[in-house]
Parts: sequence; C-alpha cells; structure tokens
Amino acid sequence: MSKQIFSKEKIKELINEVNTSFEIVNINKFSNDITIDLLIENFTHKSKSEARNNITEVLSKNFDSTLNFKINFKPKFVNKEDSNKLNNIKNIIAISSAKGGVGKSTVTANIAVTLSKMGFKVGILDADIYGPSMHIMFDLVGRKPLAVDVDGKSKMKPLESYGVKILSIGFFTSMDQAVIWRGPMATKALDQLIFDSDWKELDFLLIDLPPGTGDIHLSIVQKLSVNGSIVVSTPQIIAMADARKGISMYRQQNINIPVLGLIENMSYFNPPDDKKKKYYIFGKDGVKNLSEDFDIPFIGEVPIIQGLRESGDIGRPGALQEDTELSRVFEDITRKLIINLTERNTNLPPTEIVKIKTMAGCS
Repeated sequence: MSKQIFSKEKIKELINEVNTSFEIVNINKFSNDITIDLLIENFTHKSKSEARNNITEVLSKNFDSTLNFKINFKPKFVNKEDSNKLNNIKNIIAISSAKGGVGKSTVTANIAVTLSKMGFKVGILDADIYGPSMHIMFDLVGRKPLAVDVDGKSKMKPLESYGVKILSIGFFTSMDQAVIWRGPMATKALDQLIFDSDWKELDFLLIDLPPGTGDIHLSIVQKLSVNGSIVVSTPQIIAMADARKGISMYRQQNINIPVLGLIENMSYFNPPDDKKKKYYIFGKDGVKNLSEDFDIPFIGEVPIIQGLRESGDIGRPGALQEDTELSRVFEDITRKLIINLTERNTNLPPTEIVKIKTMAGCS
C-alpha cells in the first residue's frame, strides 16, 4: 500500500477509526512535525499511553515515514458557563497593550492574516468601540454586515477580507463620526458584536482590545472563556509602564488569563541604504527585559518598516506579502503563539468566565 502525504482530513478519519470518542481539537504541521491535540474523558496515564501508541501506529502505517507525530491529550472539563461560551470557536485570544499607539491593532491584523495563510479559520472582533480600525486595515470602509437567519434568529454575518472574518463598530459609523457613549452603552454594543453574530466555525477569534484596563476588558472576561492573551508594547519605559498594568490585569486572581507572550513593536530601524545598521529609536530590549521580569515568553519583535504602515493604511496587511522580511517576522511570531497556545491548552483547563464582585485593582 502506498503511503500518503499529509492530510488533516485523513488524519481525522484514521483517529476516528481507532476511537470515535476522541474529540480532535487541533492538528498543526511545522515542517515534518505533526502535533495533534485530543480531548479525552478517561484521563488516566494508562489510557493516554494506550491511545497514543494506537494512534501513532495507525498514522505511521498510512503516512510518509518522514512525518513525526506528537499526540497531546487534555481532559474534557465541564464548563458551567456554556450558555456564555461560543462553542463554535476553538480558541479565543485577547490582544492588548493597555497603552494606546503602540501598534496593537496592526499586530492583530497581521497575525490574523498569517494564521489564515497557514490554513486556519480566523476571525477578528474589533473591541475598540471608541477607536475602531479593523475596517480600515482590511479595506472594508463603507461596508456593512448583512443580517442572516440562524435557527429562527436574526444575526449579523461578519464581513470577510483576505480570509479573515471581521466585526467592528466601524462598520456602523462614518469615518468622521465620534462614538460618544458611556460605559454601559459601549458594553451593550460589544455584547451584540459577540453574541448576535454568526461567526460559524473558527479556529481562532482574535479580540483587538482598546487601551486601558476598563469596562471593555471586564466585559470580555465576564462573557467569554479566553484561552490566553498577548501583550504588545514598544520598548520605551513610558509605554511599558502601561504594559505592566495590562499584564497585572490578566494575572489578577479573579481573572487569571494566561499571558501567552509579549511582542515588541517598533523595535529598531534599518536604514534602506545600510541594512547592517540598527537604530533603536524607542530604546533597546525593553520588552525582552519586561518578559524576564514577569517570566512570560518573548515571542518576537517587529522592526520599524515603512511598508507595514503603508499596507495598513491602504487596507492590505503586510503579512499578505510572500517571502519578505515583514511576512517572515509575523510567521515567526505566529508559530511561537501557536506553540505556546497548544502547550497552554494541553496543560491547563479552560479559563473560567469571570465573576467580578469587588474592585480588586483599586484597594
């Protein structure tokens, strides 16, 4: 029998032949390494060992010998807040900075595009109610979502651009229109973007959060089980002062969302006439040092590249480019994000939806 090349569909078929009770969460391919994440009810060492051996044996018989299979198991936990969980979305990642103007939305857009290029189903929720930007970065200015019928209920259909599904308050306001709402109005609008939308099946939903640690952030963690967060900052001290607060928010005992990594934006500038030179305009290794202070993985740095700014302004994220410095930077960051997320999902139970009873950060 001739052996097959890599195929997610075939892997799922073969695993189901071994045991139909397994729930396949993720299948990721990095070079010749195939990582498979499965939910399992009987979480004893013996049951995991037997299942791993059986699955590996079947896959090795059917696929090319150059492929290496790694099987990860995690228990099926019962989530008491299922009514507030988007069960059709496998991973929800919050991307924040606590500081405005550090390029968080640009990083979010380019990670989303990179995930889509890798073959994942991706969505972005633009949670920056007062300063939305995703409709600009994905060339969707002036477009509005359509209403679709889902089980007798009218829901919004996210707009799609470059393989990424997007919802933003920017679809419902003009470019010059300010959103002048108090907190309760903003959080109500956010609820509609989350729950009154037909996201369908997604591997990743990236939530582009606004600056600060206020109403919107609390609403997200009170309504969704967020798998993890990414914190973006520029390297100067004034920006990292706010990034520290953002990290501390996720580490609050009653929030407790894992920080999957830190990203440094605007790390340095290479002059086009001499690529060997690096000018550290905003400081050097600031976010790297911050990651060591908090013992959080540092997953990448994004240099100051004129094309990154230009591509965002014209509505075509720079990561769409092929084999450029820009695309390679975001491919490296995204791979590290997936690795850290896979490890988190393997070793930790789902994040509990937060029930905030005190103003814990304001003692």
